[in-house]
Amino acid sequence: MTQEALLIIDYTNDFVSDKGSLTCGKPAQEIENEIVNLADSFLKQNKWVIIPTDLHFPGNKYHPETKLFPPHNLPNTWGRQLYGKLQPWYDKNKTNDHVIFMDKTRYSAFAGTNLDLILRERKIDTLHLTGVCTDICVLHTAMDAYNRCYNLVIHQDGVASFDENGHKWALNHFKSCLGATIL
Repeated sequence: MTQEALLIIDYTNDFVSDKGSLTCGKPAQEIENEIVNLADSFLKQNKWVIIPTDLHFPGNKYHPETKLFPPHNLPNTWGRQLYGKLQPWYDKNKTNDHVIFMDKTRYSAFAGTNLDLILRERKIDTLHLTGVCTDICVLHTAMDAYNRCYNLVIHQDGVASFDENGHKWALNHFKSCLGATIL
């Protein structure tokens, strides 16, 4: 029997809000309802909702993103809070043992985290990916999931990027190179 989890990757104010420090803007804002609806659906079916969320520290000279991007998703800031309707959804459901919020510090939700252990303990074999950015954190998470033999489902109405060409390329890559189902 297939065990499934929904991953909501980096859906925070810094990545989604117009005032976010590294925002995807309107494309990311337009997927808000889809993400929350999927989260509701997964919980109603007793499936897992996992929220891997970027966590960075200002001026960390050892982190490669410090050279590439402005400070974002800093601890205890508005920017790191979940965007829009997802924050109240999480507040309402965070005590449900099928909802897991986790920190990540690299593009992939697997890099340096216990995500693989969490999934294996729960016998999860299929990952549904949503969030931002399609061609960065969602892509790197999908690649690591593929290399760990997870089945992949990408919800095209639940992913977004600031780069439309990168978004389209990643959707094609998920399907053609990672064998993902695109819904």
